[in-house]
Amino acid sequence: MPFVSVKMLRGRSEQQKKELVKAMTDAMVEICGAPAEGTMVVIEEFESDQWAVGGTMVSERQRS
Repeated sequence: MPFVSVKMLRGRSEQQKKELVKAMTDAMVEICGAPAEGTMVVIEEFESDQWAVGGTMVSERQRS
């Protein structure tokens, strides 16, 4: 049973997350031959003050 973990900034709609989960599941089926019913996808969402890129908080980048 594959387990896919997605970590991203908060702000996507419920519909976008549904489409992402479907696309990740479909990719596991197509590429790895995993059964769709056994593929688990977990989405973790973070605030921009909990995420950094290149040593700079995303919240700071958004203010610039």
